Amino acid sequence: MNIDKLIGQLNAETKEERLEALLTLTAAIEGGRIPRPPRGNDVNNHIHTSYSFSPYSPAKAVWMSLQAGLATAGLMDHDSAAGAEEFIRAGEIAGLLTTVGVECRVDMSGTSVAGRRLNNPDQAGIAYVALHGIPHTQLGTVREFFRPFIEKRVSRSRAMTEKLNGIFADFGILPDFDRDVLPLSNFADGGTVTERHLLFALAKAIIKKCGKGAVLVDFLRQELGVALSGKPADWLADAANPFYDYDLLGALKSSFLERFYIPAAEECPKVSDWLALCERVGGISAYAYLGDVGLSVTGDKKAQRFEDAFLPDL
Repeated sequence: MNIDKLIGQLNAETKEERLEALLTLTAAIEGGRIPRPPRGNDVNNHIHTSYSFSPYSPAKAVWMSLQAGLATAGLMDHDSAAGAEEFIRAGEIAGLLTTVGVECRVDMSGTSVAGRRLNNPDQAGIAYVALHGIPHTQLGTVREFFRPFIEKRVSRSRAMTEKLNGIFADFGILPDFDRDVLPLSNFADGGTVTERHLLFALAKAIIKKCGKGAVLVDFLRQELGVALSGKPADWLADAANPFYDYDLLGALKSSFLERFYIPAAEECPKVSDWLALCERVGGISAYAYLGDVGLSVTGDKKAQRFEDAFLPDL
C-alpha cells in the first residue's frame, strides 16, 4: 500500500475518488498499518476547502483534521456550501464529528457601524460573517441563496483580472481569467472564486517570469514597489521554501491587492437578509472578529486598525 499516493488522491478530481482514498486510509488505520492519530479536545469550526480557497478538498481537510487530533472539524467556505456533503461523508468515514457552515461578506449599510473599517482589510462598510451549524436538511436553501452572489463575484473577479493585466502588460505577465484563474477554483462544481485565486494565478505567473529567490524579491520591491520586510521577505528569499507560491500570494495580498481591487457591491447581501437566512435555516450567525493588526502572522495583512476602537457598538 502506497500511503503517500493515497494521501495525494484525497485531492483527486472527483469526489468519488477522494472519498474512496479516504476509505482506504481509514481502513489502514483500523488495520494497524497506519498509526492512529491521538484525539484531543481542540475544535476548528472554520476550515476552508478547495470550494473557496485552500490546497485541500473537503476529504483532504477531514484527513488533515484527523491527523491534527481535532475533536470536531467545521467546514467554512466563502459563499458556498457545495463541499458540504463530501465533508460530512468524509467525517463519517474518518469517525470525526463535523459541522458545516458558510462565510460571506455582508453590507452593513443602515446599521450603527455603516462605513466603518470592520474586519475586512479591503473595504470599509463590508464585514465578514459566518453561518455555523447549517442543518443538513437546509443545505439546498443555503446554496440557492448564494447562487446569484457567486455569479456576481465571478463577474467582478473577471473585471479585476482585466485591470490586473493592464498593470502587468509591460512586464509580459498576463494571467488570463478563463485559462489561469478559473481552473484554480471549483466554480464548475458550485464553488466560488475569491481574490486569492487571482493572486495565486498572479503569483504563479510572476514565478514563471522571475524564478524564485533574490531575483523575485528585487522585482517585487523595485518594479512593483511592494513593501517587503521581516518574515515574508525571508520566506521569499528562500528559493527552496516549499510554500513559496502561497507566501508570495500573502505578500501580494498585503501590499498589492489594493491596486487592482474593485469594491464588492452586488455580491454582498445586506446584513438583514443574511440574518433572515440564518433564522430561516436554523443556523448560528457569528461575526468573525479580526481586531487591530500589527505584525500579520501569515504575512497577508498590513498593519491597520479595525474594530478594537468600537467593540461595544459592534
